[in-house]
Amino acid sequence: MAGFDGYELEQITVGDQTLRVRRGGSGPPLLLLHGYPETHLCWSAVAGELARDFTVVAPDLRGYGGSSKPEPDPEHHAYSKRAMASDVLGLMAKLGYDRFDVAGHDRGGRVGYRLALDHPSAVRRLTVLDVVPTGEVWARADDRFALVYWHWAMLAQPYPVPEILIVHDPDWFFFDVQFGGSLRRRDEHTLAEYSHFVHDPDVVRAICEDYRAGATTDRAADDEDQANGRRIGCPVQVLWSAGGPVGTWYDPLDVWRGWADDVVGEGLAGGHFLPEENPVGTLAALRRFHTAG
Repeated sequence: MAGFDGYELEQITVGDQTLRVRRGGSGPPLLLLHGYPETHLCWSAVAGELARDFTVVAPDLRGYGGSSKPEPDPEHHAYSKRAMASDVLGLMAKLGYDRFDVAGHDRGGRVGYRLALDHPSAVRRLTVLDVVPTGEVWARADDRFALVYWHWAMLAQPYPVPEILIVHDPDWFFFDVQFGGSLRRRDEHTLAEYSHFVHDPDVVRAICEDYRAGATTDRAADDEDQANGRRIGCPVQVLWSAGGPVGTWYDPLDVWRGWADDVVGEGLAGGHFLPEENPVGTLAALRRFHTAG
């Protein structure tokens, strides 16, 4: 798979934010959203093949990589998934797309489903990879979650507690302690990029703000939607690591059917970082779903 060869790398201003974006390919538009603690390079192993079927747009989310790091606010709205969804909606509009498909992994999946809820006319089809909705995560949290996904609560602690702990050795924290060290197994170029950015204190603070938002404003938005019966109207594909926490702690399809009317999906071999750990299976699933309809 040819990675991002042939893609254009740009800095695109959307409102008061600037997003680092790669785009390439031809065909209907497909927006790819990365997860924590990565950048758009998490899609490298599938981007080349996807460009055969789609015009692919892969930004760094605000706070991550080469995109803007806005000043945090007391309510954490600046790093809410609603704000991030507004960024990528504006990005796609600026590129000439008012309706498009979305695939989001991890934090990008949370941005993707918030985009589909807040702007239903914009999202034709949505894939979420290895997540259930944020409100569901907090409502269902138990001892397994506390021990395995402990970084959710740690990163949400008030400033500057997690920041001080992380900046002492960001590589150890992000690449060795979490996810069984799987991020260490990335190619040299990708790992160097991830490491470069997590050594930026502004990125570390943005990541913490992302998780603070998850525990507060994002959770509140999800709870409000559920209370009001607001649902995702577009078809949703759910992909998860068959042996990972999402696949073993939850029934992912059942959970997402509480949020959307048209849900399909499957567990895939590999760990949490499916586009990097199982690019063949991820690519096949994405093609099957996003070329339909």
